Amino acid sequence: MKINKLFLILMLGTLGVTAFSQPSRPNAEFEEKIFDFGEIKEDGGKVTHTFNFKNTGEQPLIVHNVKASCGCTSPDWTRQPVQPGKSGYVKATFDPRNRPGNFNKSIMVYTNGEESTIVLRITGKVLPREKTIEDIYPRAMGPVRLKTAHLSFTRIAPQEVKTEELEMINTSDSPVKIEFERVPEHLKIRMEPETLEPGQKGKIVATYDAAVKDDWGFVVDQVYLKMNGESDHKNRLSVSATIEEDYSKWSEEQMANAPVIEIDDRVFDFGEIKQGEKVSHDFIVTNKGKSNLILRKIRASCGCTAIQPDKTVIAPGESTKIVAQFNSRGMSGRQNKSVTVYSNDPKRSTLLLRLSGTVVK
Repeated sequence: MKINKLFLILMLGTLGVTAFSQPSRPNAEFEEKIFDFGEIKEDGGKVTHTFNFKNTGEQPLIVHNVKASCGCTSPDWTRQPVQPGKSGYVKATFDPRNRPGNFNKSIMVYTNGEESTIVLRITGKVLPREKTIEDIYPRAMGPVRLKTAHLSFTRIAPQEVKTEELEMINTSDSPVKIEFERVPEHLKIRMEPETLEPGQKGKIVATYDAAVKDDWGFVVDQVYLKMNGESDHKNRLSVSATIEEDYSKWSEEQMANAPVIEIDDRVFDFGEIKQGEKVSHDFIVTNKGKSNLILRKIRASCGCTAIQPDKTVIAPGESTKIVAQFNSRGMSGRQNKSVTVYSNDPKRSTLLLRLSGTVVK
C-alpha cells in the first residue's frame, strides 16, 4: 500500500515537471498600439507608420493576416515566422486624398499567439487642400465652367412659381456673352450679367411656372446655352422638377375624407414571352376613399405602354382598369418594366406598378 502511494506521488511529480517545462505560446508584444499622425495635408501624399513588436513567447509567432477597417489603409507585415526573442512589424499606410477631417482607423492583426486578434489604431486629422476653380466649378462648357449642368427645382406645387440660381465663371481670356435657346414656355431663364469678363463669376437665374407646365411627377427639360452667338449641342443644361401637391398642411378631417387608391396586383409576371409577341395585363384601380379619385398621369417605362383608363375620375367605391402592354420585339432575356401612376391620393400620390417576364426566341 505504501509502495503504491509512493509510486503515485512520483508520477504526479513527473507530470508536473513535464507540464512546467513545456514552452510558452508565442506572444506579439507591440511597442505601441495607437499612433497619431497629427495634422496632415490632403494633398501631401500617403503617410505610413510601422508598428514594431517582439515575440516574447517561446515558440515561433506567425502573423496569419492583417485587415484594415476600410480601403484607405494598406497594411503590410512580417510574412515569415518570428522566432522567440526576435522582432517583426505591421505597417499601415493611409491615403488622405479626398478624406478631409478627422480619421480613426483600426488594423486587425491575426496571429497564432496568446492574443489571437490584436487591434491597432491610426488617428489624425486631414487638413483640406485649397480648392481649385475646377473643384468649385467641375462642369466645363466651352469657355465657362459651372457648378453643375443640372438645375433642380426639387419639389414644386402644381400652381407654384419657383426661382433657382446656378453659378458659373468665365475661365477664358475673352468676354463671353451667354444666351439661351429652346427654352420651354413654363421656364424663364436669364444670365446675370449677360456678358462675363475673363475670370468673372455670374449666375443663371431660372423661374419655373408649374401651372404653365401642366404636368405631374418628375419632369425634365433641356435648355441650350449659346455663347458669343454660337450654338453647340454639347452646351446643354438639364432642368428638372417634381410637381406634386403639398398635403402637409391638410387637416385631419381633410385626410379622413380624401380618396384612397387601391390596385389589386401591383406586381405581375408574364412568364415566358415569345420574341416579337405583344402581351398585356389589366391593373384594376379602385377608390377606397370618401371623395373622387383623380388619375392625373400614367407613365410607362421604355418598352412598355400604358393605355389610359376609360375614366380618370373615379367615384368612391368605383373601379377602372389600366391596361399595360409590353412589346417584346427586339428584346431577349429577363425584362423588368414599370408603370407610374400619379393621383390625388394624399398618402400615395405616386404609385409604381411592376411588370416582368422572360423573352425567349
